[in-house]
Amino acid sequence: MKQQKFSRDFFLVVIGQIISLFGNAAIRFALPLYLLNQTGSSALYGTVTACAFIPAICLSPIGGIIADRVNKRNIMVILDFSTAAVITLFFLLTNSINLILLLTVTLMLLYGIYGAYQPAVQASVPALVQPEYILQANSIINMISSLAALIGPVLGGILYSAYGLTPVLFLCIVCFILSAVMELFIKIPFVRQPAGNSIPHIIKDDFSVSLHFIWKDKSVIGKGLLAVCGINLFLSSMIIVGLPYMVTEVLDFTPAAANKLYGFAEGALAAGGLAGGLCAGIFARKLTIEKSGSFIVICAICVFPMGIAPALLSSPIANYVVLTVCCFLIMIFSTLFSVQVMAFVQTETPQRLIGKVISVTLTVTLCAQPLGNALYGLLFQVCDGFEYAVILLAGIASLLISFKSKGIFRGFVNHAGEHDVQNRTKEDKIHKNSLKIEK
Repeated sequence: MKQQKFSRDFFLVVIGQIISLFGNAAIRFALPLYLLNQTGSSALYGTVTACAFIPAICLSPIGGIIADRVNKRNIMVILDFSTAAVITLFFLLTNSINLILLLTVTLMLLYGIYGAYQPAVQASVPALVQPEYILQANSIINMISSLAALIGPVLGGILYSAYGLTPVLFLCIVCFILSAVMELFIKIPFVRQPAGNSIPHIIKDDFSVSLHFIWKDKSVIGKGLLAVCGINLFLSSMIIVGLPYMVTEVLDFTPAAANKLYGFAEGALAAGGLAGGLCAGIFARKLTIEKSGSFIVICAICVFPMGIAPALLSSPIANYVVLTVCCFLIMIFSTLFSVQVMAFVQTETPQRLIGKVISVTLTVTLCAQPLGNALYGLLFQVCDGFEYAVILLAGIASLLISFKSKGIFRGFVNHAGEHDVQNRTKEDKIHKNSLKIEK
């Protein structure tokens, strides 16, 4: 009998992701846009979104540790219900607490929950899919994320510009409750690991083992993460802060039209991610990890038209089209890159470490985001009227980093092949020693 590529439980995870990530995309689109509309300040927008990333950075490694020690299904269910509760609380307190404080705290909670949620999803893939299908499974998860991010901002932008924030909030609450209920029916294989003396002791040991694996046993992964941090600092942060600011505050559109157009621009970003995920699935056998650095170079090159257009074109709609098309292309190639790197990490990491290692990689790559968001918020504010200079600066810095990092990613396969046996021996020794201590 022919074995199925993907199990029923994997498809349930995918459906849960569609619903949950749609709600996540809509709420994380609407709340920062609401702040920008109310204040018009890119510096405040950058600062608040920077603060929102901090809990995600802190909770992602903890989420990975929990994902290795608790049933991943239960983690997803609890966090989806928690997200619905946070949005409900925001709605109830909107008129009774300072708006900036309430938005900051709410976004911090939402990003923190998301940071703890993603390691559980990523760590469930190897448990539900055969090793030879992991790359395709990751491309499906990425496509689902991109599809949700495509529909969420577009629908959220239409609802928000037509009826305000309240319908978006109610839609998101319903999404997270539905996702949590559906996830109750997922069965993910789970082997309980021996507990340590205390929770802080477990966190310290698990985190140190993950860091040892990334920076010592598979040091090439650590080098690759540093390159991704640089790209996040100069390229990702510029898009996160610059796209909404350029569309809603700089280009000469009416407020209602600007909000809709920003929703479509966010949808174009997600469409690029969806196209990149499709390409990763279709060309899975032809894509090689050692050539993935070239995708980052292409992303950096796509930034330059975004900076040149405002200096040459006076038409708001022409500038908007250039911004949107470039963001679409950036997302295609960044998704191709991220799918390959995630598949490499998943296949090279022992099953008992998968959640912890993925969470640490997500944490490290996110570390540059708060600094980048705050930096670009300030730069766009200071360079009022010369926003193109900020975008060009991002393009130059990203291009330099991407060229430097190509050699790192070319070493991924060779490094993995050389040290596989040595790494497994070290991991077995660490695991045996930890078991002796616990006994």
